[in-house]
Amino acid sequence: MRCLLLLLVTIITSECAFRVPLRKGKKLRSLLKERGLLEDFLKKHEYSLSSKYRYHGEAAVVANEPLTNYLDSQYFGKIHIGTPPQEFTVVFDTGSSNLWVPSVYCSSTACQNHNRFSPSESSTFQSTDEPLAIQYGTGSMQGVLGYDTVIVSNIVDPGQIFGLSTQEPGDIFTYSEFDGILGLGYPSLAEDQATPVFDNMMSKHLVAHDLFSVYMSRNSQGSMLTLGAIEHSYYTGSLHWVPVTEQGYWQFSVDSITVNGQEVACVGGCQAILDTGTSLLVGPSYDILNIQSVIGATEGQYGEYDINCSSLSSMPTVVIQINGKQFPLPPSAYTNQELGQCSSGFQGDGSSQLWILGDVFIREYYSVFDRANNRVGLARAV
Repeated sequence: MRCLLLLLVTIITSECAFRVPLRKGKKLRSLLKERGLLEDFLKKHEYSLSSKYRYHGEAAVVANEPLTNYLDSQYFGKIHIGTPPQEFTVVFDTGSSNLWVPSVYCSSTACQNHNRFSPSESSTFQSTDEPLAIQYGTGSMQGVLGYDTVIVSNIVDPGQIFGLSTQEPGDIFTYSEFDGILGLGYPSLAEDQATPVFDNMMSKHLVAHDLFSVYMSRNSQGSMLTLGAIEHSYYTGSLHWVPVTEQGYWQFSVDSITVNGQEVACVGGCQAILDTGTSLLVGPSYDILNIQSVIGATEGQYGEYDINCSSLSSMPTVVIQINGKQFPLPPSAYTNQELGQCSSGFQGDGSSQLWILGDVFIREYYSVFDRANNRVGLARAV
């Protein structure tokens, strides 16, 4: 955003159009400020004027993929695979990197309850003999890999490798509202070195810019995945950019987690990932127990922590500081409310030191996943 000085920009207002050589940066800033245009201008150009800005030309597009919010626990959208297209609902998951859907070869109960891909009904399908097995935090799948055309919104991605499940053991996928998962993590996370969908889109110059962004609404409709662009109407203020520290998950450094100015977790700093495929905010068990105690949550059934709904107005704000900026989570953000019952949106995980900033966090903060610059952008969601 600061490399404005050597560019020439035409700025058009409802009153006039004027052309300003930006090497006189202070004068431009003053003119924009006087006309009440500075904030909008900076927001509009904060990505396009970055030093690594790339535009892929007329063949590249911006794709808006609407997401359905199911009970604040699953966000999923539609894709199509094959010729003619077969429709599936998938979670667009930044915490994994493979695409897979159920197949007609699968007899698991989970597959029977969902749409299944039929290779024989697609003229563009190419089979392989490569097996695929993925273990998630909850749930797993086994299957085989194949190639076919994948369509996401208005982007047609030919020759995309994907998984066809042959087994989906357990109950987690049986009761899921979605059919499969489309991973949006880095290639190093992909099982069997399968090229992720977004990497394929980037290499074929199918997206306008090498980034995507996510807005998660609290309503059943209105959420959006935008491939190739930042949609400014979904946030207020400016994006705060955070460098990725390890290119697997969308991982970055967190400075601290505080309540009323006191560190309650992540003391001395910690690593976190931004994960659209996790509904809660997850952290090491010891730290999460401390947070539950501070916010007044008490242990209930099935590992959940209960919150007295009538206490929300007096509960504290939990502040996550990332790359020098504070991201407050008020009680309304970290409390799940359903059928008159309230529970904590924080969950402990004794097996990992990574913090997972899931949907609880992303509903509050519009999130940009920038592959061109290997960074995450965060801003207050509208």
